[in-house]
Amino acid sequence: MTPNAASASSGPSRRSFLASTAVATAAVAGGMPLLAACGGSDSGSRDGTTSGKDAEKILPAFVASNVVKPDIPSKNGSAAGFTGKLDLATLKTSVPKKLGKGGKVTVMAPFWGSPPKQGNAYYTAMNDLIGVDVVWQNQDGNTYDQKLGAVLASSDVPDVVVVPGWNMGGKIPSAIISKFADLGPYLSGDEVKRYPNLAAIPTDAWRRSIFGGKLRGLPMPAPSAPSMVPLYRQDIFEKEGYEVPKSCDEFMELAKEITNARARRWACLDMKWTAFQAFGVLSGSEKPLGWNLVDGKLINRIETEEFLEALEWSRKLFAAGVVHPDSKMGKNAPDAGPKFAAGEFLIYPNNISQWWGRTAEQATQNPDFKIWGMDVWGHDGGDPVLWADQPAGIFAFVNKKASESVVRDVLAVANVTAAPYGTKEYMMTNYGVEGTHYTVKDGVPVKTDKGNIEVMNAYVMVASPAATLAHPDFPEVARGQVEWQQRMGAFTRKSAFWGMQITEPARYTNLTNDVEQLEDDIVRGRKKIGDMQQFVSDWKSKGGDKLRDWYRKLLDENGSAAS
Repeated sequence: MTPNAASASSGPSRRSFLASTAVATAAVAGGMPLLAACGGSDSGSRDGTTSGKDAEKILPAFVASNVVKPDIPSKNGSAAGFTGKLDLATLKTSVPKKLGKGGKVTVMAPFWGSPPKQGNAYYTAMNDLIGVDVVWQNQDGNTYDQKLGAVLASSDVPDVVVVPGWNMGGKIPSAIISKFADLGPYLSGDEVKRYPNLAAIPTDAWRRSIFGGKLRGLPMPAPSAPSMVPLYRQDIFEKEGYEVPKSCDEFMELAKEITNARARRWACLDMKWTAFQAFGVLSGSEKPLGWNLVDGKLINRIETEEFLEALEWSRKLFAAGVVHPDSKMGKNAPDAGPKFAAGEFLIYPNNISQWWGRTAEQATQNPDFKIWGMDVWGHDGGDPVLWADQPAGIFAFVNKKASESVVRDVLAVANVTAAPYGTKEYMMTNYGVEGTHYTVKDGVPVKTDKGNIEVMNAYVMVASPAATLAHPDFPEVARGQVEWQQRMGAFTRKSAFWGMQITEPARYTNLTNDVEQLEDDIVRGRKKIGDMQQFVSDWKSKGGDKLRDWYRKLLDENGSAAS
């Protein structure tokens, strides 16, 4: 989280989580690392997915929260939005009594930044609020896949392990099934009502938490509306009289007009992610990796003309010299802030959380600075075809060897961390102790130095409320973000496998391992479109066609989520 700024982020994918913690790394633009380091066998372990009637038996009952009413209700798959100031005197209580029984729970989770010492004021206050002694085993988020593989391959697994979706390659899904508990007996159906904040988590997020036919994950819900935004310097656009483009041709013309290399100004960073949106390319960042029905045929995104056209258009931007040199070297969003603020480039695609993050960074030192989000255009100037983001992307799992008392204590933790915005529990989880970790001035919570050190990405990893956007310091940004999601959500479709948690057969997990590097090489002119066509041909013969048959069978058995 950017120092001294407040944000209630939508449930984060890798991009949004890293961006919202102000320590985004080069991994932010990548695909999922694939592991081969862990496993284990279990009678419940199986490939495939669970949906339809089988899922209905497992899913928790949904009981909407009425504790706090958002200023902008969710629409078209958007987050809910809050645009008012914060009044601590009117905060609601969503957990009237401690549900924890005083036990000890160890949690391993990725952490971006320097973890605070155990027993600090924030951890102590949270544990007292919950009634559980949570002991954190924070691991470097940038190398978390390596630690995760080693831990899950061992017999020494913590009580709770957080697994982001981008770390679910290789044998991780089968390890999840063999190593972690079935939470169904505690949460399925009406059982969840013992934990009202968990009952208010959207059903789609819970469906995504089913692994190996059992409810194993505690989710961080996310909006289904797109999260990748073409962000731009609205202040400079207004000053120079630039028009926001409405087609790929218009974007190219504008980019050439903006670019003046001698004056150290370029139009943009690598626009590949926006190109995928403009050409209607199915998302490929999380399983199922880009599969969908097209005219009744099951096809992968890398087989489509739209995929190749998006890469070619992105390549033309580099060839035209309108892309900042940093992108040529592979530097993108993690290094974007200072040069974006300096006006070295005016446009870049990234997670919607950076809209607020960049605003907060520049608020005092550059008062004229204004970042905004472009509406995504169809490549030919028509309406775009966008694809829904998955309804949850980060999960916490409980060790299958945990006793019932430990499981109940974990759920007590999750019931507090899933408290909605506008509650005392939310403020404690996200800001810490008033006067110690933050102060409130003119309705805006401001982190203290101690708050910036201690209140970081910890408890929010266990479970989160329904996707929410709230920035008391910049309410116009929260409104802009939600309204952007709602406009783009109107053009958003769900793929045939949307919302399903799918475990692919292990023999296929490495098939698309190198595709993203090849994409980037093509876009930067180091490889040709023909190299991707050859990759696809090899992919099909090495198992892609067999994997297609496997997905076809999955679709026949479970039906389609497409809409």
